[in-house]
Amino acid sequence: MKSVIKKIITFTITLLLVSMVAFLMFQVIPGDSVLTKAGMNATPERIEELREAYGLNENIVVRYFNWLKGFVTGNGYKSYTYNMDVWDLVIPNLKATILLAGYSLIIILAVSIPLGTVLGYMSGKKKKSVSRKIGSLFDVVNQGIMAVPSFFLGIMISIVFGLMLKWFIPGQIVSLEDDFLGFIGAITPAAVAVAVPKIAMLTKFTKSSITENIRADYVRTARSKGMTLTSILFKHVLKNALIPVITVTGVISTEIFAGSIVVEQVFGIPGLGKVLINSISSRDYPVVMAAVVYSAIVVLTVNLIVDIAYRIVDPRMGGKS
Repeated sequence: MKSVIKKIITFTITLLLVSMVAFLMFQVIPGDSVLTKAGMNATPERIEELREAYGLNENIVVRYFNWLKGFVTGNGYKSYTYNMDVWDLVIPNLKATILLAGYSLIIILAVSIPLGTVLGYMSGKKKKSVSRKIGSLFDVVNQGIMAVPSFFLGIMISIVFGLMLKWFIPGQIVSLEDDFLGFIGAITPAAVAVAVPKIAMLTKFTKSSITENIRADYVRTARSKGMTLTSILFKHVLKNALIPVITVTGVISTEIFAGSIVVEQVFGIPGLGKVLINSISSRDYPVVMAAVVYSAIVVLTVNLIVDIAYRIVDPRMGGKS
């Protein structure tokens, strides 16, 4: 319990540091977002009026705490370009990105852990067995799949299954609020594009972990007592093998979130990537800062969940930091 509390405190401190760095970074980079909004022909009075309206005439410390207050409450923290609360602009798009990333993660776990377990079981058999040769062949194929970028795979899926086979219409996305299941169906091709390289990665790691445990001394001892390899696999090997897999899943989860932001551009999904690109091009820094900090919240939350799951699976870690 103490270790979890420590993690939550670390979570909060890290988030504050990320918010400070994000805020300071956008104070020093070249360009003036007010000039971008006002236009090149704006009068000095108009520019000064906008600076006053957005609180840009305050000193940097006051601006940071005003920004932090607006970020936390979701009130009075407006986009320069859209003239609306950043909360109302970013959150709906963030939901779409989180759903895409979460959907991809479900696909990855549903495929890679069972497949990796089966392949690890096969590789744990005798060197000359057919099963082990199949496992070795899969390693070669798996290595190639891991090297394919998600965005390229997304383009290929759109061309082959969208334009050629007409299984779906590329770029046609229904509203998340109006039709949740329809939205999930529409983002399925994108979720597959994000998932496939990570399926290869997690399958390889699961297979290696299962194989290593099957060849461990405790398995040989159990087999000498008459237990079958299948029985040992489900009673002992899986629990031990999945401990490092959970850690890797945490790393993959953050990569999935970042990958989803890119892939959603290929499929025209109105997610965080679209907001980021539009806001960066228009120098709408409040929106960019919000997107950065919200992304940090997602990543830190995933890491916290993985850490708690790790301690549930392996209670011995409860006393370690």
